[in-house]
Amino acid sequence: MRKSILAAAVLVGVLAMFQSTILGHGNSSDEKSAGKSAPNMETLLKTVLEGVDGTEVIVSRVTIPPSTSLPKHWHPGEVFAYVLEGTITLWQKGKDDVAVKQGDVVRVPLKQVHTAITKDEGATILVFRVHEQGQPERVLVEDN
Repeated sequence: MRKSILAAAVLVGVLAMFQSTILGHGNSSDEKSAGKSAPNMETLLKTVLEGVDGTEVIVSRVTIPPSTSLPKHWHPGEVFAYVLEGTITLWQKGKDDVAVKQGDVVRVPLKQVHTAITKDEGATILVFRVHEQGQPERVLVEDN
């Protein structure tokens, strides 16, 4: 519970710091999508979470083109996502789809298999990951 409260506090603080400048950053390609623009992910911050040994926070700006589905994956920690522009459908294994629009914040639990899907418009998302230091940022899963 303490880690969740700390993670939420970090989310609010970092969002406030980056809100006015985040849209001006460039992107670097993270994945390739066949025949269309690839989603882009830019790491904006990667730091140890003080007061919680072995825990780090990673803040990324993810741009997803129209009509794109990210590969299904999970993270070794909790994820908080704030939609800066556009809309997505958040798919999570075993759960109902969630429509997420500009200004919405969603949480993806520890190790929850999920993906983000766009339709006619793309989306730009500010993603906060809080997890054990040294673990991979995400783990891809086979599409079943």
